Amino acid sequence: MIQIIGTKKCKETAKAIRACKERNIPYQFVDLSQRVLSDGEWRSIFQKYKAEDLIDTDSSYYKKEGYSWRDYDAEQELIEHPELLKTPVLRSKNRVHQGFDITILSSWSDQ
Repeated sequence: MIQIIGTKKCKETAKAIRACKERNIPYQFVDLSQRVLSDGEWRSIFQKYKAEDLIDTDSSYYKKEGYSWRDYDAEQELIEHPELLKTPVLRSKNRVHQGFDITILSSWSDQ
């Protein structure tokens, strides 16, 4: 099963969900506004990507809170403020992918 981590407002997350529905790919949607990611989920994401690369510098939260002018630990800020995360994040078994990619979804569903 593929886990799609994102928010209902994110258009890329909606694309990933729609692609799974259209192709009958089993998935679990994790809405970051409703649920906090576990330590294991964060650990698997941080093993694949640097925390700095996962921060959405275009988000309104990033701009509103002034992250561009302050020093911060990216990993800690993502855990405390998941609204900074670039979404969607796709997870399946030991694999993690940031962003919507139909080829990734299709290849993971075949395995």
